[in-house]
Amino acid sequence: MNISIEFTLTPLQADFEPPIIAFITDLRKSGYKVIETPLSTQIYGEFDALMLFVAKAIKESFEAIDHVVFLFEQYSSYAVLDIVLEITAVFFGFASVWYSKQNNILVFPTGLISTSIFVYLLFKWQLLGDMMINGYYFIMSLYGWYIWTRKVDAKNLTPISRATKSEQIIAVIIFALTLVLVYQVYQFYDMWTNWVAYVDTLTTALFFVGMWLMAKRKIENWYFWVVADIISIPLYLYKGLTFTSIQYFGFTILAIFGFLAWKKNLSNSIQTV
Repeated sequence: MNISIEFTLTPLQADFEPPIIAFITDLRKSGYKVIETPLSTQIYGEFDALMLFVAKAIKESFEAIDHVVFLFEQYSSYAVLDIVLEITAVFFGFASVWYSKQNNILVFPTGLISTSIFVYLLFKWQLLGDMMINGYYFIMSLYGWYIWTRKVDAKNLTPISRATKSEQIIAVIIFALTLVLVYQVYQFYDMWTNWVAYVDTLTTALFFVGMWLMAKRKIENWYFWVVADIISIPLYLYKGLTFTSIQYFGFTILAIFGFLAWKKNLSNSIQTV
C-alpha cells in the first residue's frame, strides 16, 4: 500500500534554515518521491518502508536540534502578505456570494477582486485545480456582468429563470469537459498522488457548471454551489487553508439562503406574469 506523508519542520532557534535544509536534503536522498511546497514537504512511498524511514529521519532531527517541532497546523510557514491577501480574498468572496443571494449586480465586481487574488495565491502554492477554478470564475464574472446588465426588451434586464432543456445539456457537457480537462492537467504535472486530486477534479467540474448557470441567471446554479461548497469545507481544511475552509462553510449557508431567495423571486415573477 502506497501512502503520502505531509509535514513541516520548525526548529525553535534563531538560525532555523540549516536544519530544515538538512532534513529536506535527507528526504531527497532517500529515493522516495518528494514534493516541496511553500506550505509543507510531502513524501510518497510504500507504507511499511516509508514509515520506518520517516520515523528514523524525525528521530535524527530531534537528536541534532535542541528544540524542534513538527507542525501540522496551518500557516506556520506563510508569508504575512499571503495571509493578508487570503483574508482579503475571503472577504470579497463572502461579499460576492452575499450579493448573488440578493440578486445584486455587485456579485461580479466583488467576485473579480476575490478570484484575481486567489489566482495569484493558488499559482504560487501550486494548487493548479483551484487556480483553474478561480481563473474560470474571473472570466465568467465578466461574462455574467454582461448578461445581467443586458436588456431582454426595452425595459427589462435578464431575469431569474429555470434552465431550458438545451441549457441543461450544455451544463452536462461543461461538467464532462471539465473532468477531462482537469484530468489532463493533473496527468501532465504528475499530480495524481492522493485522493485530493480526485476530489479537486469533481469540485472543479461542479463549480464550473454552477458559475456558468449563475452567469446565465439560472436558479439551478445553487444546487451545484451547495454540493461543491460542502465538499470544499473539509478539503480546504486538509490542504491547510483554514480561512478558505471557513469561507466555504459560510458559502454553504449563503447558497442555501440564496436558493430560497431566488426561488421566491422566481415564484413572484411567475405570479406577476
